[in-house]
Amino acid sequence: MHLFFTVLALVTAGLAAVRSSWSPCGRSMLSTITPLAERGRGNSYAATCAWFITGALAGGACLGGVLGGLAAATAPLSPAVAAALATCAGAAAAASDARLGGFVLPFHRRQVNELWLDRFRPWVYGAGFGWQIGTGFATYVVTAGLYLMVPLAALSGSPLVGFCVGLVFGAVRGLAVVAGRRITDTSALVAFHRRFDQVERWARASMIGWEAILAVATLGAWGALVFGASYGALGAALSAAFAAALSAVRTRRAVVLALRKAQRTLGRGARVLDGPSF
Repeated sequence: MHLFFTVLALVTAGLAAVRSSWSPCGRSMLSTITPLAERGRGNSYAATCAWFITGALAGGACLGGVLGGLAAATAPLSPAVAAALATCAGAAAAASDARLGGFVLPFHRRQVNELWLDRFRPWVYGAGFGWQIGTGFATYVVTAGLYLMVPLAALSGSPLVGFCVGLVFGAVRGLAVVAGRRITDTSALVAFHRRFDQVERWARASMIGWEAILAVATLGAWGALVFGASYGALGAALSAAFAAALSAVRTRRAVVLALRKAQRTLGRGARVLDGPSF
């Protein structure tokens, strides 16, 4: 079970970090730390980017230290109890990110202080912004996957795994800024963010899908530990049905939103046609 929870925690950390790139802070970093922006401030993009990544790694290390402490505290838990807790956490995270039944976990909303860009040297705002983003909870939280990462790291029972989970999160968050390395003019900036917005729905769907899969896997593990392999398979099947229902709800919502958007567009067109003629 140690390896099982280690893999779940590390994958969750990576996906939560990727999904967090679409937070207001993530978008801001991909607009303010670019070759175009740094050239306008008279700074080196490569140097600022390096400081940002370094700060994010430091923030991830701080987060990892906390997760490692939690892992040490939960080490006495039995595998069955750990699997049950992970199942509940995974199901809650999936339901929250999918807005299932209107359920949403409370999210922290705070952006970095962009006034630093004009007040401080590049290494200060680069490392400072990176550290805040790398800690995960110091800035805007956009996915319940970040919350899910915490109990999974703790349930691994290994302080080293907990530290590595935080470090992976910080590293992925920091390296995201490299995606803007080709933004050298305003047209490239607009094109990049257009593509970035188009990919967001896939990032969100991937996060929700992973949370549902995790709930399935941990429920199956719990059933196998408590009742035996046959009951574990039954639990996995029931959990898979939950994941399918979640997917159906998301699909239905997407169709409804698309129809409403089309209706609004047609309504605007009708108003234009009925408007005054000259």
